[in-house]
Amino acid sequence: MLSSGFTNAPVSQFLLFGLIASSLIVSITDTKYLFYIQVVPHLWRYKQAWRLLTWQTCYTNSTELLFASMTIYHLRLIERLWGSRKFASFLLTTLPPTLLLPPMLLALILRPLTLNAINHLPAGPTPLLFALLSQYHAAIPTVYKYRIATSSSPSSSTTSTTADGLVFSDKSLVYLLAGQLALSQLPGSAVAAGVGWGVGVAWRDEIGPGGWGRWRVPGWIVGGKREDEGFEGLRRRLEGEERGLGSGADVGPEGRQRRTLGRGMLDQFRGRF
Repeated sequence: MLSSGFTNAPVSQFLLFGLIASSLIVSITDTKYLFYIQVVPHLWRYKQAWRLLTWQTCYTNSTELLFASMTIYHLRLIERLWGSRKFASFLLTTLPPTLLLPPMLLALILRPLTLNAINHLPAGPTPLLFALLSQYHAAIPTVYKYRIATSSSPSSSTTSTTADGLVFSDKSLVYLLAGQLALSQLPGSAVAAGVGWGVGVAWRDEIGPGGWGRWRVPGWIVGGKREDEGFEGLRRRLEGEERGLGSGADVGPEGRQRRTLGRGMLDQFRGRF
């Protein structure tokens, strides 16, 4: 978890570099107008249904690209926690709903309710990133918290003060970066972010098509053979430790605690795939 760069996170690295490359190519070729969606005229008048499949290909301005790149870099922790196979499976299974739901919601519900005021959906994989962010929120624990004091007043005691301020955690930076994406091109960017978060929660709670949270891509796509060998070695070491503890004549509370921890880790890696 403390490794720098994209160690043990090849899918995140591919996602980041692919997003940067596609955004640069679109900017250089001056084809940004092909990727965002306007319900009128793109969908209703010109019938350009292909935009429903391409609008998450890139970002059309450097600010969104910067914040998205930094967000992906921080969310690589999810891939390290799950493994590349589960991480890639999550991206592929959540891509169809994050592609189709935001434009459908915008065209069929929000635009009529707002009397055609909401008509624009900005380009970029914001829904996919927020689906990942919901997993980060649920799976990654807070390590520390800190307070930024806005005022301080002496208390009745001479040894302490009471401070008022804002409390943040080590995860606050990630939420701040993602929040910039959600607020970048209101209201369309907020719609995309909200739908992405909802899809991520539904995937985690297995709300939707049966088994969509349990499907996995073939292991060879993400180098599963090398990954399996690494976990197989760890499994053998844990089994050897359990056998050594089980053969000892004196098994005290410490031994039982170590054996229980080893068995728990072994069960976790057995069920990993």
